[in-house]
Amino acid sequence: MPLQLKVPKIACASCVDTVTKAVKSVDATAKVEVDTKTKMVRVETQQPEAEIKQAIAAVGYPAA
Repeated sequence: MPLQLKVPKIACASCVDTVTKAVKSVDATAKVEVDTKTKMVRVETQQPEAEIKQAIAAVGYPAA
């Protein structure tokens, strides 16, 4: 299930790594694409959206 999340705090490659690791901790097979310019995170996952959002928020990047 594809998710698109707006994550305003994403600004650099380190942010991308942190968010990607957070998503992968919930779903190791998830595909994660992050665009630092638009602040969008696209996640291809079978996990519920709430779990993905919670994982990202837990590492300091709450979705808007």
